[in-house]
Amino acid sequence: MIVTSILVIEDSTTLRKEIIQTLQDHSLATSYHEAADGLAGLKILLEIKIDLVLCDVEMPLLDGFKFLSMVRVREELRDIPVLLLTGKDDMDSKVKGLEQGASDYITKPFDASELVARAKLHLKMKKLQDELRRANEILLEISHIDHLTGLYNRRYLMDILEREFLRTKRSGSSLAFLILDLDHFKDINDTYGHQEGDVVLTRSATVFRDQLRRYDTPVRFGGDEFVAVLPEASVCDAMTVADRIQKALAEITFLGKLESLRITASLGVAVYPGEGVETVEELIRAADNALYRAKARGRNCAVGPLQSA
Repeated sequence: MIVTSILVIEDSTTLRKEIIQTLQDHSLATSYHEAADGLAGLKILLEIKIDLVLCDVEMPLLDGFKFLSMVRVREELRDIPVLLLTGKDDMDSKVKGLEQGASDYITKPFDASELVARAKLHLKMKKLQDELRRANEILLEISHIDHLTGLYNRRYLMDILEREFLRTKRSGSSLAFLILDLDHFKDINDTYGHQEGDVVLTRSATVFRDQLRRYDTPVRFGGDEFVAVLPEASVCDAMTVADRIQKALAEITFLGKLESLRITASLGVAVYPGEGVETVEELIRAADNALYRAKARGRNCAVGPLQSA
């Protein structure tokens, strides 16, 4: 059942009840809320999800125009349609209301059929707008997810890394970046085939994600490389995570063709602020260099920025 809520803000108790009764008679919403002035109406908007507001223009404490201006500056309220109710039929008042973000204007005394028709129209438009927004959110989410592993993809990585880097710079905290490369993954593909290789990638990605902290970001960087963005993480924190990932990967068991297979990985860790790390690109490069040193050591190990080969 779709829940639809309407808020009526009107200082006349009689008219407020009449509007709500008219809307109820036509089953426009599942719940109705009322307020005698703009201030009380704004409080309700901030506490309850509302789909449509009918608001009188002339009210004590906070009139319709001021109410409208306060609603439109708040991002979470900006898309709620507001129908202004007024006893004035002058064009200047209507233009002022529409310029301030009103969705429509109804002149009092109102015709019940017109009130219902306009309310229906704006509820329908709000529903379509919400569905479009949700569809866009899903499309955006899909575009950021690697279809095989379910981890974020490289495109999303650059967005989140830029944001976290700037936030870290402002706050004066630290940001760690971790790169993981599955050891000898090409041999797995060559020996067992790409379909089984995908099984290894999927299982490894799940383990990789599960060993990260709740607020870390796991990414499939490409091929058999995974990376993680670790906010508020020191070198010690990041190396602890890397060690946890290594141990968990070593415990993976497979069935069928892969029954005898055991997974190991090489990991490189870099931290900002750190020596030679002043940009996002330098942070990625430092982690990649650490990964190279891990491979040079014989693989199956993690190397941080303070370690040498």
